[in-house]
Amino acid sequence: MTGAGAPGGPGIIKCLQKDSRIKLICCDIDEYASGRFLNDSFEHILPADHPEFIDSILELCHRYQIDVVFPLVTRELFLFAKHKNRFESAQIKVIVSNEEELFIANDKGKIHEHLKSNDLIHADFKITHEYNSLVRYVEDFLSCYQKVCIKPTISNGSRGVRLIDDTVDQFDILFNHKPNSLFTSKNDLLSTLKGKDFPELILSEVLEGEEFTVDTLIQNGKVLLVAPRIRSKMNAGISVAGEFIEEKAIIEQVHHISESLSLNGPIGFQFKRNMNTDTFNLLEINPRIQGTSVALIGAGVNLPTMAVYSALGLDIQIPSIKWGTRFIRFYSEVYY
Repeated sequence: MTGAGAPGGPGIIKCLQKDSRIKLICCDIDEYASGRFLNDSFEHILPADHPEFIDSILELCHRYQIDVVFPLVTRELFLFAKHKNRFESAQIKVIVSNEEELFIANDKGKIHEHLKSNDLIHADFKITHEYNSLVRYVEDFLSCYQKVCIKPTISNGSRGVRLIDDTVDQFDILFNHKPNSLFTSKNDLLSTLKGKDFPELILSEVLEGEEFTVDTLIQNGKVLLVAPRIRSKMNAGISVAGEFIEEKAIIEQVHHISESLSLNGPIGFQFKRNMNTDTFNLLEINPRIQGTSVALIGAGVNLPTMAVYSALGLDIQIPSIKWGTRFIRFYSEVYY
């Protein structure tokens, strides 16, 4: 398992350790990653952008006689997908989708275009990387909705996300919002980007309703499990409290999206209710296991272990989810 020091790493380690049949080797580019001190075996590995990354992981797999590689780090996914055949030829499974589907799922712009072209439910959106088009699209959205959400098509952890709302002034932001407020004005945003090379951006109507994160297990396009949970509280874009709710409209949409896009493994979806249409709209897909997926343990589901069994082609008992289970995440420490 890579990403032993990721925010969700320690919880996923604990999930995998619950099954005595699994021998876990944790890895991270940080030799002092928290997961190092939570597991018997640890390997300090090269970063994903190192030219010998794949070769070094294959060497580790041979040394430890590894059957399954379980990546937690988004930037490693494309490399594993690209070299999936090298691992399979060595009888090693990698829990990752195919490269083409991964390319779509990881890009907020491409997944929205995919939804639109397949007549699936989606928010109103525009995509651009050109300043004049950006100005025009912002004006159009503000005239229709009074607010607009803007974010890079490829990003994570709420990086680059802003809500443009000219009814919120700087005085209000200073005294009535926390320092990590996403609100900005049209003029501030446009003056920041003018004359700069900026990444491709997706603009969309602002979704005002409740937000859900969805944990799934998908086996080469076949949906085995869908577990929506409402995001009751977030910290820096990470869900720290929630409740598992059997929201059938979201479950149905996950099935429709998965039928149109053959993904593989534990895949995360994020939805938010559109108060204008009273539908749930997809925000993004996380094409890997999500850090907060460990919360499913409380609802009777060990998703990391199920993902390993699925990769190996073993029979999986799909447990009943204990709907209504609530959770709170908290910080803990390791000492070394």
